[in-house]
Amino acid sequence: MPLNIVLIEPEIPNNTGNIGRLALASGSNLHLVKPFGFQIDDTRLKRAGLDYWQHLNIIYYDSVDEFFSKNKDQNMVFLSSHGKQTHWDIPFEEDMFLIFGKESVGLSKSITEKYSERLYKIPLYSDHVRSLNLANAVGIVVYDGLKQLS
Repeated sequence: MPLNIVLIEPEIPNNTGNIGRLALASGSNLHLVKPFGFQIDDTRLKRAGLDYWQHLNIIYYDSVDEFFSKNKDQNMVFLSSHGKQTHWDIPFEEDMFLIFGKESVGLSKSITEKYSERLYKIPLYSDHVRSLNLANAVGIVVYDGLKQLS
């Protein structure tokens, strides 16, 4: 699998379902870090993921601490509107972990501070927009990564 999509505490089932479909289409692994803002059997999650959910390679974690403990040696980058570098600057590599935060607040301050050198943003060209929809952001970054890796 070329990339690993990581959702830390996702809140909206439709976004997670769409990202699951994207993970399958792009050949990526999907890592889901609890707590979730929905039940994993939520019909909105399944509807957004359609009948693809059963084919996904999903790894579940009970907490952020468990995720970082199990993946401490992995190559990770973090996506946040607070990043100083743009996603075009990510040095993509096979099996890289792309870390995204929850819809309402993004990544925690402790994560953005600890990993500030690996923090990237998608540029926004309007002062009227704070951030992009999570599923859209994941799609932009994953397919930019696939382009660079191909």
